[in-house]
Amino acid sequence: MTERLPAHLEVGGLVRSVQVAGGFATVLQKGEHDAGVILVVCCLHGRNQRLYERMPDVSGDRKWVSVKVEDTENTSEFLDYLDRRRHQDQDTWIVELDIPNAERFIGLSAQND
Repeated sequence: MTERLPAHLEVGGLVRSVQVAGGFATVLQKGEHDAGVILVVCCLHGRNQRLYERMPDVSGDRKWVSVKVEDTENTSEFLDYLDRRRHQDQDTWIVELDIPNAERFIGLSAQND
């Protein structure tokens, strides 16, 4: 198991990296300063939203996993899901990365934006 970077530093780094690359990034919810769960919303122009969360695998490593994809026929469902997560755990960070191939900033292969 690897040491974990404090959540506020990881979130700050994500936001700055996307901004330097010419995209838009914002913190939708601030979580626990050091150890809060981080949810990352990847999108382009606010559409085609995909939600990722880092979860432990069987080896104890933490990998980014897709947990929700926006249904283009029912976009409010995605926002409702985020709202439920926000209320379930107020220590959760929610970060939006709005840039082509946003997944690259969390070390995943690019998606078709």
